[in-house]
Amino acid sequence: MKKYSYIGISFIILIFGILFFPKIMDRIEKQSISENTRLTKSDVLSFIKLNGEKRKVPEFIFLNQDSLLISNEDFNGKVFVAEFFFTKCPSICIEMNRNMKILDDKFGEREDFGIVSFTIDPENDTPTVLKKYSELIEVKSKNWHFLTGEISDIYKLSNAGFNIFSSINPEVEGGFEHQGFFALIDQNGYIRSRVNQYGVPLVYYLGINNEDSPDQGIKMIEQDIKQLLKIE
Repeated sequence: MKKYSYIGISFIILIFGILFFPKIMDRIEKQSISENTRLTKSDVLSFIKLNGEKRKVPEFIFLNQDSLLISNEDFNGKVFVAEFFFTKCPSICIEMNRNMKILDDKFGEREDFGIVSFTIDPENDTPTVLKKYSELIEVKSKNWHFLTGEISDIYKLSNAGFNIFSSINPEVEGGFEHQGFFALIDQNGYIRSRVNQYGVPLVYYLGINNEDSPDQGIKMIEQDIKQLLKIE
């Protein structure tokens, strides 16, 4: 009797395997593909959108460290990185521009790349001051522009144009506060970013080092600049 029971159980297991094993394997394979897709989404550069429309860098025109007028049109056909800083900044600007210099050293000699550093302290940061600052941090390329202009225009560009916060605050060290972000702009003037594993744009890249993260913003933006410039 036990012999027939074993045969019956074995038969049931065999039928179960024939019917369901291919489905189980198919599900595992699809799950693996799905996971791999989620992982590779971070390599896809997204367009930043506002009200469903791709967000472009607003028009601007300011003086650079050589007292030359520089506008957004000077970056047509170029990939560029933008930041907001000030020369007397006692904290994050030092690290931001140390990291920005990494990008300038790697891509600064290319005609299709540029960097824009907008000062949020234009009363102090005149073209002469910005020139001395660029020499102090040993900027070698001609494609890194330190821009200054009317304070209202700069803050409008920062807070409304790029949506990167900056403000005057006499109560904080240095007298100004701002976010330590880098913005990546493509050849057509659109703000670009990689996405997280859920397909949500990260929007900006952290310009200072994050000790709690293995993925530093400067490394990510370097990779994404290469992607836009089609560098292997």
